[in-house]
Amino acid sequence: MKIVVLGGGRVGGAIVRDLASVEDFSVVVADVDPVALSQLEAAGADGIPIDLSSGSAVDEVVSDADLVVGAVPGFMGYRTVERVLEAGKPVVDISFFEEDAFGLDQEAREAGVPCLVDCGVAPGLSNMILGNLEESLDETHSFHCLVGGLPVERTWPWNYKAPFSPGDVIQEYVRPARLRRNGADITLPALSEVELVDFPGLGTLEAFNTDGLRSLLQTSKTPTMVEKTMRYPGHAERMRMLRDAGFFSNREIQAESGAVRPRDVTEALLFDQWRFEEGEPDLTVMRITVEGVKDGSRVRHVYTLLDYYDPDTETSSMARTTGYTCTAMVNLVARGTWSEPGVAPPEVVGRDGPCFDSVVSHLEDRGVHIFHRTEEL
Repeated sequence: MKIVVLGGGRVGGAIVRDLASVEDFSVVVADVDPVALSQLEAAGADGIPIDLSSGSAVDEVVSDADLVVGAVPGFMGYRTVERVLEAGKPVVDISFFEEDAFGLDQEAREAGVPCLVDCGVAPGLSNMILGNLEESLDETHSFHCLVGGLPVERTWPWNYKAPFSPGDVIQEYVRPARLRRNGADITLPALSEVELVDFPGLGTLEAFNTDGLRSLLQTSKTPTMVEKTMRYPGHAERMRMLRDAGFFSNREIQAESGAVRPRDVTEALLFDQWRFEEGEPDLTVMRITVEGVKDGSRVRHVYTLLDYYDPDTETSSMARTTGYTCTAMVNLVARGTWSEPGVAPPEVVGRDGPCFDSVVSHLEDRGVHIFHRTEEL
């Protein structure tokens, strides 16, 4: 099977290397960066140097693909997936685009192909866990997800580095956070309702509202749902200061050199400050708590993930947890385990028990461990 991966960045690279290790997959990666392509070609993939911001470029590289993986930046994601579907190709995407993925559903159905979206760790694995529990519990009352990717070592002033584009991180900080409380959907500012959370073996983190529920607000009937992003304490206050002072604004302002967008300048400055050094370790932490009813008893399910940079493969934790969840979903489509045409967010796939078990097993095989405990309330 010929699989074309659009984007060979930090996460896209992990996807390519994992898929290229499968004997019956032929993997092609398309990216504008020749250095990244050279490294991935050494891992067994074929590289195509091309600028994927052009729709015609996407058409060109997917024309003979059997399956396509989208790993481009979020601002390019929706249109890229749309072009793939126009070419009639099944697609698994991780780009976390802002648009409503269900706007692509009719196109995917008309093409007769599956379109799996948000196939990362969160959204992605987190959604699958809720979907699986909604299927197995008699009632689900609440879903509470805390998740974050962090450098192992804290450095002043940010105590943070970005495992992917700073632009995508900033988007999390400016996009209003949608959540559900007692059956009512509400919207709050990102970076709001900061709380301190303790993790054994890791320490104290802060958690704040971000717009991570996404498709769950359309597909789930669970009456209370929230997803919060976690950082080292103090980060949210710094980001609110920059946002409220206009540093994240897309509105042009006049400077001596001419009109500039503050956000462009901010992203350019943060790109180096938030960039991980080669071999610098990171971690991914997630805690999901779901409460509901099973056989007349109130129960609480807690899923915990704590993953670190892998020095043996030189793969960041965020690339591992996001990329390997994606490759698990690719395997579902490639093997025909999931073949339903149309857009399917992860929680819909997670309702299928064998699909959910396959994804968890795929992650475990790659050293990404998910710990699950259940207690009666």
